[in-house]
Amino acid sequence: MAGPPFVLDDPEPTDNGHWEIYAFANGTSAQDGSGGEAGLDLNHGEGPDLQLTAVLPVGYDTPPGGSFSTGLGNVELAAKYRFLHQDTSGVDVAVFPRIFLPATSAAGGEQHVSFFLPIWLQKDWDAWSAFGGGGCEINNGGGAQDFCIGGAVLTREVTPNLRLGLEAYHQTADTRGGRANTSVGLGGIYDLNQNYHLLAYANTGVQNRAATNEASWYTALLWTF
Repeated sequence: MAGPPFVLDDPEPTDNGHWEIYAFANGTSAQDGSGGEAGLDLNHGEGPDLQLTAVLPVGYDTPPGGSFSTGLGNVELAAKYRFLHQDTSGVDVAVFPRIFLPATSAAGGEQHVSFFLPIWLQKDWDAWSAFGGGGCEINNGGGAQDFCIGGAVLTREVTPNLRLGLEAYHQTADTRGGRANTSVGLGGIYDLNQNYHLLAYANTGVQNRAATNEASWYTALLWTF
């Protein structure tokens, strides 16, 4: 299991005919304030190598010296298609294009349509798994600009119920006059049972930290069936 809680994703789609539903919350703090989202991340296996995704978030924002505000976030619609498999090519590879719909307010996120086109790869061996890749987002509206992100995650199954992972990624500036960001983070997935799983993640910037990412976090309850 990969993808959430990490920033980067993996090429493995949800199993055909099954669901993965995340009830999640996340946030980021920097010198210009803090913000994040909470909501549902719905994933369904539509075929042996095809996953359809819808993310329904509520965003929140606390600017410096300002008041806490909320709004409907950028609804995401996506489809993951895996076109290479480890058993035949040595590595899993998938595309996972996403479209982000306009938020209802600045607190919710970007108030224009954006599009993200990444490619993700994964290799598993013994108790280890490595995945990553990246892509670019067409995000040109308001004060935003197009940007790219890329990186890698290394995870290990520590116990039959617990997997831990270390992530490193780089993102170019996503706002006009903004700065690039390189961050490192640690995440984990704990299986409560076959259907319920706890996810947690935290990271911090190592490049332009104060301006971009002093601290970020993600937590979720995952229901699989």
